[in-house]
Amino acid sequence: MHKTAFKTPLAIAVAAASLGMSGLASANLSLEERFAELEARIAAAEQRADAAERRAELAEQGATPPPSSAPAAATTDADIEERLARVERQASGDEGFSFNVYARSGLLLGEDRKSIDGGPYVTPAGNLGGAVGRLGNEPDTYTEAILNYRMQFDNGARARYTTMLAAGTNSSNDWVGDDTNLNVRQAYAEFSDLPSFTGAFENASIWAGKRFDRDNFDIHWLDSDVVFLAGTGGGIYDIQLADNWKSNFSLYGRSFSDFDVINRENPGLDGEGSNTDNLILTSNNYFGNWQVMANVMSAADNDERDIGVGQTAADSGWHTMVAYHGDSFFGLGEGNFKAALLHGQGLGAEVKGLGSNGDLTDDATATRLAVYGTTYIAPQWRIAPSILAEVSDDRFADGDSYSWATLNVRLANEITQNFEMQYEGSYQYMDLDPNGFSDRNAVSGNFGKLTIAPTFKPDVGGFWKRPEIRLFASYTDWDAELNGYTLEDSFGNDGFTGGQWSFGVQSEIWF
Repeated sequence: MHKTAFKTPLAIAVAAASLGMSGLASANLSLEERFAELEARIAAAEQRADAAERRAELAEQGATPPPSSAPAAATTDADIEERLARVERQASGDEGFSFNVYARSGLLLGEDRKSIDGGPYVTPAGNLGGAVGRLGNEPDTYTEAILNYRMQFDNGARARYTTMLAAGTNSSNDWVGDDTNLNVRQAYAEFSDLPSFTGAFENASIWAGKRFDRDNFDIHWLDSDVVFLAGTGGGIYDIQLADNWKSNFSLYGRSFSDFDVINRENPGLDGEGSNTDNLILTSNNYFGNWQVMANVMSAADNDERDIGVGQTAADSGWHTMVAYHGDSFFGLGEGNFKAALLHGQGLGAEVKGLGSNGDLTDDATATRLAVYGTTYIAPQWRIAPSILAEVSDDRFADGDSYSWATLNVRLANEITQNFEMQYEGSYQYMDLDPNGFSDRNAVSGNFGKLTIAPTFKPDVGGFWKRPEIRLFASYTDWDAELNGYTLEDSFGNDGFTGGQWSFGVQSEIWF
């Protein structure tokens, strides 16, 4: 009988005996894990049987076994244990592929059953970051798909590679053609638990590529980040400078759009198209619940950008933020809250999307306040109030001034395990004086929105549980003066002049 006829039974016997010897160690394993372990040991035993058979054949022929050019993979107990450890890491999520999603999609219709404009930035203050409530106010489809691959190495080091694809459209068609955009918004590698990092760097991680900063945070009900740092570059997180002091440092680059360079020596000559990178150097520090962030920016040649009304753009700026991340509802009860005060000058006057606006002047200044909290006010009732407000001067032209403030309240009543009623009230005050910039007119006035939204969920409980499907009806109104701010926004267009109902349905999901 051929020798290989006994190979697999012998391998199974060896693996079974090995499992029996390690019975105590595997007593707590699930059946699935034990089968996986058995399979790995069977494979290893078969490899050892192959090697033994080959050595026997060579011995019969009087030959010396040649040295192996390959590493001793899966031929020792240590190799087998490493394979099993890798399986365990993959099962726990420490190693292997993972997939995360954010998505929303819905239909927003006016009283005439036609699609209407909407979104958190629909008001005249919207292009300054003045968001209003998003519930029952979103007409778009927006998706993010995040692909992660995690690795853990024998020396304990970890690595992660992340790619994020995002797309958005306002079309309700199944095939949107040109009315869409697909972007790679993130593509970066991050290393952590590096054994050669010691002292203050022992728990630090390093990264490089294109990414959203890890420590961005937002006011979800306004779809507005409090601070949003993103771009392409590199950095290091979690340097332990003292017992109660951790620091992050990064350098991001952001590209401004092409613009015509002003030929200052020969004004009559046309300038050539150019672009510039805004470099953002960041120090982000945590002292317990407190966060102190400082940023400096430099954009070489951006002062060659003509932004109109006799103004040129800034080529530098600075920005700072002081924030508190509370673990109660403003000290009044269970829940959480966050509060932040932000200020910037020059290119730093875009205080939310750091470094994203190349049209700011050297003298531009902006100060913003952001506050929100969440709590239960009764066993089945939860509430989330928020405030977002900003004042800015000399933003795009000498003497311009912009002031706006939003108050938003999201309320939810959990009725069954799968159904709740959501309500939202949003109010915004605006006083905007562009001082001739981009042919915009000075206006002041108020905007208001009330929404009721029956909402279905697989499991209710808390503001952060998704997915959900909601129906909604919203009433929106604003002062007529706001319709004259600019011809570039929605206000004042036919069928969008205030005092109107809208209806729709929307899904939202994240995991």
